[in-house]
Amino acid sequence: MKTHLICTLIMLFSVLDGSVSEKYAPIAVSKGCIVIDNSSVFRMYPEVPLVVPEVNPEDILTHNGIIANPNCSTIQAMLPLKAIDNKYHIKRIVYSTYQAASGAGRLGIEDLETKADGDDLKKFPCSIYNNCIPHIDVFMEHGYTKEEYKMIEETRKILHRPDLAITATAVRVPVSNCHGESINVELEKDFDIYDIRLLLENFPGMIVVDNPEKNFYPLASKANGNDEVFVR
Repeated sequence: MKTHLICTLIMLFSVLDGSVSEKYAPIAVSKGCIVIDNSSVFRMYPEVPLVVPEVNPEDILTHNGIIANPNCSTIQAMLPLKAIDNKYHIKRIVYSTYQAASGAGRLGIEDLETKADGDDLKKFPCSIYNNCIPHIDVFMEHGYTKEEYKMIEETRKILHRPDLAITATAVRVPVSNCHGESINVELEKDFDIYDIRLLLENFPGMIVVDNPEKNFYPLASKANGNDEVFVR
């Protein structure tokens, strides 16, 4: 009796220039590969699932060869939001993000570490050293930056809530690694804050760090090197 081994090749695309994914991902799919793409190119295509494994893994089953992963700040926000939305149904979200220099790639780190300014800048429109820059990606006609708009639309898609009220502000801060964000939510149902804490503690991929009396709260320096999302 002969045994046949069937293998599927999975290709990971992670490039800053989305045009590379746009060109080569369909070619890889045509050759029988499954592409997991880190760029923003395919995220909002209706036929491309946008997946955070702890949140909506079932969406992977609808793929036609390409699976997208969300924006970095959207990914970490999805875990606490999904935990809360499952039970209390979110009505509105206000995002404020504090995004590390590494989100802009190697040149962003160099601008921070060398304290670049003026003509010496390699990535940012102004010095990131000693500054917070409310400008990530390009500004769009409606006043949001593309980064902020991505968070809004990606959240709606992942949670399957196309009409969810969301606003976002994205700021680059002088930290090397680990994005931070504040998320204000309004809920449809009455809630118990202690129950919400339990939901967060028991949701996969999260660590609750919350004892302000002992200065115990999420810090970029402590989260660096860990895969979990630290929340309070």
